[in-house]
Amino acid sequence: MEKTDIKSLDYEQVQSLVLELGEKGFRAKQLYQWMHEKLAESFDEMTNLPKGLRAKLAERCAYTCHTVVQRLVSGIDGTEKYLFRLSDGNVIESVLMRYHHGNSVCISSQVGCRMGCRFCASTLGGLTRELSPSEMLDQIYRIQRITGERVSNVVVMGTGEPLDNYENLLQFVRLLSDEHGLHISQRNITVSTCGIVENIRRLADERLQITLALSLHASSQEKRKELMPIAYKYEIHEVLDACRYYFAQTGRRITFEYSLVGGVNDTQEDAAGLSRLIGDMNCHVNLIPVNPIKERSYVQSNRAVIEAFQNKLEKNGINATIRREMGRDINGACGQLRKSYIDEN
Repeated sequence: MEKTDIKSLDYEQVQSLVLELGEKGFRAKQLYQWMHEKLAESFDEMTNLPKGLRAKLAERCAYTCHTVVQRLVSGIDGTEKYLFRLSDGNVIESVLMRYHHGNSVCISSQVGCRMGCRFCASTLGGLTRELSPSEMLDQIYRIQRITGERVSNVVVMGTGEPLDNYENLLQFVRLLSDEHGLHISQRNITVSTCGIVENIRRLADERLQITLALSLHASSQEKRKELMPIAYKYEIHEVLDACRYYFAQTGRRITFEYSLVGGVNDTQEDAAGLSRLIGDMNCHVNLIPVNPIKERSYVQSNRAVIEAFQNKLEKNGINATIRREMGRDINGACGQLRKSYIDEN
């Protein structure tokens, strides 16, 4: 019999499991606290649970707890990058970023990615498999336990396309924001997508309070096709209409991620085109100096070009910020650490 992934169960499901095992209902609260508040690494740590219950849980359930393969700390800004090994031997990466407003963790949602964005190291090896809700959660739990520091913001912007793993993502958000667990506000959770239209609309209908970040990266359909293969499936205006629907359903401002690639999408004409494209929307543009990867010829725009792009957007009434580069000295870009580890091993 396949074991139950207990850390992917919500509070009511854990209650049902405990009763099914012939235990008293209050044990569910203790068990849930050990998993999602005290961040126990195994059933053995749960010392206020009877040994008999711990034995039954170990027999019946799989307990997700990632192993740290590498932990890199930036000498520039203290950013920490983690490479975790999963129970099946696959590896994923996560990043801890410290800001004055609190600690933010960027997590992966898949092992690999099949979206094929030209400037991203995460997609070079294709998609291996989805991550379960518990495998997404445990990236945060391990980091919080290792550092002893509270995580207040979570971005699902690491390896993988979150909306390509829709049901698991939804359960992850519910568990992370649940009052019985870490209870991180949904307003402090950001989910990034390259634009799977039907799932943006599904997510909008859930009426969660998470922030939706769309990886736009171009001011026209033609240019988006050059950078993002998904543009061959979904036309740019179709994607933006789905974002408008998300705002209408949730009231949450859309964030547009725009990676600036030198000589490709960083001209004043691109900025003007982007202004026309999204000028009517309640949005924020996050300008990202692209991280060069050796497998691609793309280079980062120079600082003056980036600032001119930002100024053009702001003159057209669009709120835009330049993302602070963090962890540049520790393979900070998405997918780089995992890729180098796989290449070496």
